[in-house]
Amino acid sequence: MERESQPAPGNAPEWTVSDLSGALKRTIEDAFGFVRVRGEISGYRGPVASGHVYFSLKDTNAKIDAVIWKGVFGRLKTRPQEGLEVIATGKITTFAGKSSYQIVIDSLEPAGVGALMALLEERRKRLAAEGLFAEERKQLIPYLPSVIGVVTSPTGAVIRDILHRLEDRFPRRVLVWPVRVQGETSAAEVANAITGFNALAPDGRIPRPDVIIVARGGGSLEDLMSFNEEIVVRAAAASDIPLVSAVGHETDTTLIDFAADLRCPTPTGAAEKVVPVRAELMGFVADLARRHAGAMLRLSDRRRNDLRALARALPGPEAVLSGPRQRLDLAAARLAPALARNARAHELALQNLSRRLETRSPRVALATLREKLRGFSPRLAAARDNAVGKERTRIAHSRERLATLETRARNAFGQSLVQRRDRATALSQRAERAFGQGVHRRADRVGSLWALIRSLGPEAVLARGYALIRDEAGALVRSVGEAQPGRGLSVQLADGRFDVTVSGGEPAGARPAPRPTARRGGGPSTQGDLF
Repeated sequence: MERESQPAPGNAPEWTVSDLSGALKRTIEDAFGFVRVRGEISGYRGPVASGHVYFSLKDTNAKIDAVIWKGVFGRLKTRPQEGLEVIATGKITTFAGKSSYQIVIDSLEPAGVGALMALLEERRKRLAAEGLFAEERKQLIPYLPSVIGVVTSPTGAVIRDILHRLEDRFPRRVLVWPVRVQGETSAAEVANAITGFNALAPDGRIPRPDVIIVARGGGSLEDLMSFNEEIVVRAAAASDIPLVSAVGHETDTTLIDFAADLRCPTPTGAAEKVVPVRAELMGFVADLARRHAGAMLRLSDRRRNDLRALARALPGPEAVLSGPRQRLDLAAARLAPALARNARAHELALQNLSRRLETRSPRVALATLREKLRGFSPRLAAARDNAVGKERTRIAHSRERLATLETRARNAFGQSLVQRRDRATALSQRAERAFGQGVHRRADRVGSLWALIRSLGPEAVLARGYALIRDEAGALVRSVGEAQPGRGLSVQLADGRFDVTVSGGEPAGARPAPRPTARRGGGPSTQGDLF
């Protein structure tokens, strides 16, 4: 019975491969339109040239191919990584080109806290290797900032706690940059807020903060993920303004805590760290003022006692002036002999200079030079005569050489003219011969062409017995069908032309064509049949 119920193989419907693939695709997509799959990422291939991402999700017993399109990949909060256990949300579809099925992922999240912590630990090590958490990058927090910038939610309890604590300790001007502290856009808003505070001009309309507090209340690890994003960590590390991280409670740790210049367990603790207590500061300043006044009083008393001791140790005026007075008397006694000796020494020096001046008198030098000049005159005249004689001899030789060169140049120019005249004559003769030969060649060629034209022209054809037949309009008659009975034609032969009229009414091929009667001048003709 079962065999009878089954259709015969010949009656089974035929499917094309495309139809069968389409039916399977519709069946799978209808049954699994939206699924959440948990598995480990395997065979991860980063964005290919098209921007899409391909990998597999596997567990201990099975594996499924996965794809993330380019537009979706740019919006993912959790980036896929090799070996990461995730929960993927998407739809199941088929790929006919490989006869396989796959999941097209729309969102991706770590599978449990353990996977999320592993992802954060890997990110922390990578950013630490870049030096973003190095201690030498940390900046000192100003002791008493004039303006405090706060990056937090403007509607939460955090900003109220910070403002209340600042009011209690030391009121300062606070600039609040409102951001979302949770959600998909939270990380980008926090990073933009840090960058925006750093972009403010120091003397602009909006004052630039001296310190920045990034604050958020407590929450789960997923709630604090915005402050673990790489964009927030890099913005905190690149901040030129000292930055204080106050995210979560004391037990909460985020990656921004490592990049910040100071980490506080709570937002209230951050407010306590950035400003001192005003009353304590005023008491401390007053105590320093009292200590400074006492120190100055003790210093003036000690200096006064030292001055009195030094005054008692000083000698009297007579004792101080007695030594200099004696030295003055001794110097006065030695002054007169010293002046006399000095005058005699200068007199001797003047006499020596006078004798030296006489030996170097200008008259003596002028006489010596005059004698030398008299000795130079005969030598100068002899040298002049010798130079003039040499110059005359050189000029005579130059004239003789110039005459020789003129004679040689004249002869050479005459020979050159003769050679050029002979060459011009030879070239003229060659040109005349070449021109005549060219003319003869062209005349022969023209004659050949003209003979060819005459042989191919219509006159030659007509001379061989052919004729040209034209109608009244002058058009050539090329077939018998164009020669209608009664139609006037013109026949051109080699020695002239005459007119004919076509007679007869039978078509060509049925009987012999009618013979037209020849006529000249348009009148009747008695000439016989031409055909």
